[in-house]
Amino acid sequence: MADFVQLWVYLSSTPLFGLTATLATYVLAQAFYERMGHAPWANPVLWSVLMIGAVLLVTRTPYPTYFSGAQFVHVLLGPAVVALGWPLWLRRFELRRRGLAVVVAAIVGGGAAAASAVAVGWALDLPSEVLRSLAPKSVTAPVAMGIAERLGGVPALAALFAVLTGIVGALCGKYLFDALGIRGRATDWPVRGFALGSISHGIGAARAMQVHPDAGAYAGLALGLQVLLGSLLIPLAARFVP
Repeated sequence: MADFVQLWVYLSSTPLFGLTATLATYVLAQAFYERMGHAPWANPVLWSVLMIGAVLLVTRTPYPTYFSGAQFVHVLLGPAVVALGWPLWLRRFELRRRGLAVVVAAIVGGGAAAASAVAVGWALDLPSEVLRSLAPKSVTAPVAMGIAERLGGVPALAALFAVLTGIVGALCGKYLFDALGIRGRATDWPVRGFALGSISHGIGAARAMQVHPDAGAYAGLALGLQVLLGSLLIPLAARFVP
């Protein structure tokens, strides 16, 4: 027990704690996810967040202490997103034929996501800064924070809304697509992937990539388009909203 306490004191005071906790938790969550046959409710991102949050709460570890180690994994997020471009390159000729349809779908999907979130928040009489933080919820978290700050919202809230949106989309997307009759024919996978990437950004794209390569490729495309279009159009649209 004394050796365990000494090991815990050492790990909790160094960056090794955040790095070790993140890697160990995700490996366990991924193993559980595979054991459950990739069931949406067993999403490893969701369970990793819950488990790490519980550990930090029980051990009373400050988030900056945890992130001092977790940042080594966080740095890999950039290369992982860039790697989503490879499946798109393999489908470049197909995408050229569908270029206009893809852009229109991205504008409509992103607009519907932002407008519906703000409308629901407005109906619930949420404060103005919360509504401004809700608008970019379907854009990946770092970009959503920048958009929210530009709109006069709260960047931390925008990041929270973005993560929750991604997790909810990854959990519920399959059941919604099945209910709509988009079940898994060869022509359905691009539709499912693009819709999931448009609404649930990186977390949704990761889920789509695990399900089918075509779904993953189109989810990555939708993620990139929402970052670009959301950064340009959401602040522009906000000028016309009282």
